[in-house]
Amino acid sequence: MAIDTDNLEQRCPRLGNRVTFQYCLDYGSDGRLPCWKVIDCWWEIFDILTYLKDNFSEEDVKALETARPKSKITSLVELIEQAKKRSTK
Repeated sequence: MAIDTDNLEQRCPRLGNRVTFQYCLDYGSDGRLPCWKVIDCWWEIFDILTYLKDNFSEEDVKALETARPKSKITSLVELIEQAKKRSTK
């Protein structure tokens, strides 16, 4: 049974509000990979590992599986930069 990932939404522990699954895919810290917490946040909702393996390289999936949080300061600076980029689009 395929899941419609376009309409998935839940609370983000990093931001404190509801976000779509697509947001998690689009706003990872490097702009290329999803958020480093994507597996932690979505594993109970659907088979996130299969989704990632179907849509990303093996190397990218391993990077997400072993990802660890950055310092609070680094995370805040990155979130501010992402917000600036979104507001200028």
